[in-house]
Amino acid sequence: MNTSREASLRPWLVFFFLGGFAWGASFLWIKIALNELDPFSLVTYRMAFGTLGTWLLLFALKLPVSYTRQRLLGSMFIGFLGLAIPITLLSWGETRIDSGLAGILNGTVPLWAFVIAHFALHDERITLHKALGLGAGFLGLVILMSRDLQPGSWSGSILGQLAVIGMAICYAISIVFTRRYLRGQHPVNTSAIAITTALASMLILTPIFESRIAVPRLPLTWLACAWLGVIGLSLALWAQYYLINHWGATRTTLVAYVMPVMAVILGIIFLNERLTWHLLVGGVLVIGGVGLVNATAISAWRRRGHS
Repeated sequence: MNTSREASLRPWLVFFFLGGFAWGASFLWIKIALNELDPFSLVTYRMAFGTLGTWLLLFALKLPVSYTRQRLLGSMFIGFLGLAIPITLLSWGETRIDSGLAGILNGTVPLWAFVIAHFALHDERITLHKALGLGAGFLGLVILMSRDLQPGSWSGSILGQLAVIGMAICYAISIVFTRRYLRGQHPVNTSAIAITTALASMLILTPIFESRIAVPRLPLTWLACAWLGVIGLSLALWAQYYLINHWGATRTTLVAYVMPVMAVILGIIFLNERLTWHLLVGGVLVIGGVGLVNATAISAWRRRGHS
């Protein structure tokens, strides 16, 4: 009995580790690291720790290190468009907006993914449920941005929000690209090449945009970089793969509901960020919109008798 209960509890522990601890808390750690580092330097350190952690994970899982030319190039493309660019946009955006707001805007990834998938994948068409969800989610975006969309006034906050929305779109493109061209490859195999490519990209780009890669002086900054790379990238990938194996891909997407909530809560507790009505109403609409676009798939998953 106890063994069965532990087996059913373990995926939930991994779920909250992924959505809350690994991904949901990343926005807080980015904000902490930005106290000392500029965005490009931060992403470079994050990718360095992530590359080391992912390759160690690859060998620990005893996965074969072999790639076809298409999968190798595809993984490299994901590294640049799905990691280097969006994580840099996120880090830059968080120099101008609160971490909680960044977490909510990150929660729009499934909405953008459904729009892109409608045109790129034959089996991901927009239905009535999805259209309603997209409408609610994008209305939430308008409310989130409305405070800074005053006539003739483009503040740093609106530019920060646009940067994080750009990040979400990049993530969405990479998700659809992965499903179309890299299906069937173990995600850790894909990630090992992708993160290595992202690191190489940042080593080239950082000296161009920041003159040099800054060296952190504070132990807390090093901790933030290591946390973001090892836990926020390497272990998060393992957790995602574990959940997909135990719950399937559809149920695993529920993690998108946990991340924005955790980001807002941590921002309020540790960074004294304010909970405004824009954040509350816009966040509810974004999370509700993601729920609606997933409603059909989740109902099908429940009908199949999964628990």
